[in-house]
Amino acid sequence: MKILPTNPAERVRRVVMVAFPNAQILDVTGPLQVLASANTRLDVLGDRRSPRYALELVSKQAGAFTCSSGLELVAKNDRAYVEFLRRTAPRARRVASVCTGTMLLAEAGLLDGRRAVTHWAYCEALGRRYPKLAVEPDAIFVRDGKFWSSAGVCAGMDLALALAEEDHGRELALTIARWMVIFLKRPGGQSQFSVGLAAQATEHERIRELQSWAQAHLGSDLGIAKLAKRVAMSPRNFARVFAREVGETPARWVERARVEAARRLLEESDEGVDAIAALCGFGSAETLRRAFLRQLRVAPSAYRARFRSAAA
Repeated sequence: MKILPTNPAERVRRVVMVAFPNAQILDVTGPLQVLASANTRLDVLGDRRSPRYALELVSKQAGAFTCSSGLELVAKNDRAYVEFLRRTAPRARRVASVCTGTMLLAEAGLLDGRRAVTHWAYCEALGRRYPKLAVEPDAIFVRDGKFWSSAGVCAGMDLALALAEEDHGRELALTIARWMVIFLKRPGGQSQFSVGLAAQATEHERIRELQSWAQAHLGSDLGIAKLAKRVAMSPRNFARVFAREVGETPARWVERARVEAARRLLEESDEGVDAIAALCGFGSAETLRRAFLRQLRVAPSAYRARFRSAAA
């Protein structure tokens, strides 16, 4: 996705989405809908001064192409992707990629010496194939100068919301998020893996049930002895089985679950940091602060100031 310079008198920002056959349809349509919603909101507000987004979809050949879902999209024609990117990137105001589209930017040499991300399943391949860029495998999206890259599918919508907020301000981005029933924005540095999704992926039934229970009782004692007792295992055997099934220690998983819950409360509630620390089982605001710094590299108060959702 590229935002190209336009004539200021036309009050538009040209956005060119480069797509290809077998792409996931939401990778293409999700970010475009966010920007289309920005246009709609500006019209509703009667804002005649702010530029609108002129949205285009291009591919190697003009006409319909089939997405991985079997649905078809219709694109304008453009020459080979990589050459198109090399040719137009120098005059583009911003250049952004969604999911494995980062590979195209890298192949064009546009990410040399820069930070970037792609879908988690392809981060290792991205770094191996393009060693001149720095892969940030856990990020939702990454901005390095005018180049933006995002992880898979819904992360492209997070990135598009960030673009709209940069162009038109936080209030408009909040309204778009309400309309589309999505978070205003997840921080770009937030991990691609949620604790809930990780729990669903665990095949061991007792461990999976324990994770679900723990997420509903984060304010309780979730030490190894208590957790082991709940699944009728010795603490030593439990720690071994949990690490094997989940891929991390029980203590590490519990901290991640508590940070994720605290993050949601900071975004969506008016509770103070002390109260949130207690509700999520941290015991003190200082313990919560240290956990946030370890995992998100930002203090809870700074996180709330930057990423609080419209629900608050």
